[in-house]
Amino acid sequence: MDRLLPLIVVVPLLGAAVLVGAGRRMPRLAAETVACACAAASAALACAALAGPATAVSWVGDWRPRDGVSVGIVLVGDRLGLGLAALASVLIVAVLTYSWRYFEEPPRGHAGAFPALVLLFQAGMCGFALTGDLFDAFVFFELMGVVGYALTGYHVEEARPVQGALAFGFVNSLGGYATLMGIALLYARTGELGMAQIGRRLDAAPGHDALVAAAFVLVVTGLLVKAAAVPFHFWLPDAHAVAPTPVCLVLSGVMVETGVYGVARVHATVFGGPGGIPADGTRRVLVVLGVVSALTGAVMCWQQRHIKRLLAFSTVGHTGLFLVGVGLLTPEGLSGTCLYVLGHAGAKAALFACTGILLARLGSVDERELHGRGRDIRGIGLLFALGGLALAGLPPFGTGLGKAVVEEQAAWLPALFGLVSALTGGAALRVAARVFLGAGERGHDERETAGGGEKEPETAGGEEEPETVGGEGEPETAGGEEEPETAGGEEEPETGHRIRLPPPPMVSVAVALLAGALAVGTVPALAEATAAASFAFLDHAGYAAAVLDGRATGGQPGHGGEWWTWSGAVLGLLSAALAVVLAAAAVVGLVPSRGWSAPLRRLHSGHIGDYVAWTMAGIGLLSLLTLW
Repeated sequence: MDRLLPLIVVVPLLGAAVLVGAGRRMPRLAAETVACACAAASAALACAALAGPATAVSWVGDWRPRDGVSVGIVLVGDRLGLGLAALASVLIVAVLTYSWRYFEEPPRGHAGAFPALVLLFQAGMCGFALTGDLFDAFVFFELMGVVGYALTGYHVEEARPVQGALAFGFVNSLGGYATLMGIALLYARTGELGMAQIGRRLDAAPGHDALVAAAFVLVVTGLLVKAAAVPFHFWLPDAHAVAPTPVCLVLSGVMVETGVYGVARVHATVFGGPGGIPADGTRRVLVVLGVVSALTGAVMCWQQRHIKRLLAFSTVGHTGLFLVGVGLLTPEGLSGTCLYVLGHAGAKAALFACTGILLARLGSVDERELHGRGRDIRGIGLLFALGGLALAGLPPFGTGLGKAVVEEQAAWLPALFGLVSALTGGAALRVAARVFLGAGERGHDERETAGGGEKEPETAGGEEEPETVGGEGEPETAGGEEEPETAGGEEEPETGHRIRLPPPPMVSVAVALLAGALAVGTVPALAEATAAASFAFLDHAGYAAAVLDGRATGGQPGHGGEWWTWSGAVLGLLSAALAVVLAAAAVVGLVPSRGWSAPLRRLHSGHIGDYVAWTMAGIGLLSLLTLW
């Protein structure tokens, strides 16, 4: 099975090369077919590798280590890494299926451009999930960043996508530079680039080392930027607001989770031994940033009316929950987080798929502009509502199972997870009620403010987002927010024209993604495999032994994994019920979605200079939490 690992990365790379080289002569149907075939082949290879040994190791060029020392490049396919590669590949297949003839007819000779970029993105994510070399992880990290920048600004003829792409590229480049500096410090300290080798060298001379602490902060900074954790998250809502909807499926569905995986991988393999960062320091960093991210994302999600930005801030909130689960540094916390990630990927991607149908059908993604206009596509409304309930943690969705498993690890976690789940799920349910049922008065709570009764002043930092601005002048940046009274108008559908009926591929993708989120919480074997994989993942010495010494490692024998408990199911039902209550209260105007969070909204200025300043502040915060 170790021979399959390079193919998981190479197949989408070759597919992209074919589309770039021959795409000018290919009709659109052929280009999209080639892309789907390559993505599906890579997904099948990743799933086949999951059926093999617990940890598959492939040394590129057969440069195997001797006496624990190597100079070769290694791919490591443990259960979690292969699972992430499989998830990324499946979502890429969903994206390519969803975008089948989604965009307007491309100019002659450009039929392969979008699918080639998507395949490159898949290769970057799979390579990042499987590499056992820190520098190669950086290379794949940058591949994801460059391609993500291009996909975000795919409509390069328009100003706003370019501005959003610049924010994406600039902030992620800063994160990449930080990671590269951290790798350089580790190389200076150990003379190695492989994760297992670095971990062993650090363990050979245990003790607190300021250089190692600095390297940890810098490496983790780049990964947290990719994960969109506060205060490194500002690029994400700007990118989602302007990126094509199929791109949003993969950005929120798996790319930010790749950053969380990177943090967990680097801790477990490099800094998790006696010569790395003390567990208390790592736990403090991840839990504090996780709590702040979860609460900030949930609050900002609730006050949005631009649906794509609403879902983007929901991703920030759930990223915070993922970081808390990983930061517990326990197999149970990691196992629950993995289940949560799987369920969230299906639910969030399905919500974006429904949002894309709204944009193609009605020419807008503004909650107030769409009030009651979705009555004739209530089937899509049902899917959107189910996605909102999944975000709220309703059993038996996988999000509810992952939430329940993590909540059992500490007494304070149910309050945090329940609040964030209720706010993000409630925001989605509020959209479903207003858009598809026409519930409430149009824009009723937009007149509410923290003081009540009056509209906010134009300097309050309120929205609306760039995509919904029509005729009143665009903000200077992609993330700049305008007040509701200046917003309005409609957007150009990404399909190039309005559609009367949602195409079957778009609907089927949304249904399949929700079915996948449901399957995560209803298949006990998946929870058992995730639990065993989590035990193996956190085995610092076992990873080095498998990579450098060829000794097999696996999960804890006989561990059956966490499954639904009565308390977990009840907490999931409570958070879902609270989400429904919040949505109903917002629809009738009892809970304003604006005004009370104006100070927090002002921080999201849309100016790249502010984002850079917050990134620098985040590095300082990481340093303080690590050394505290």
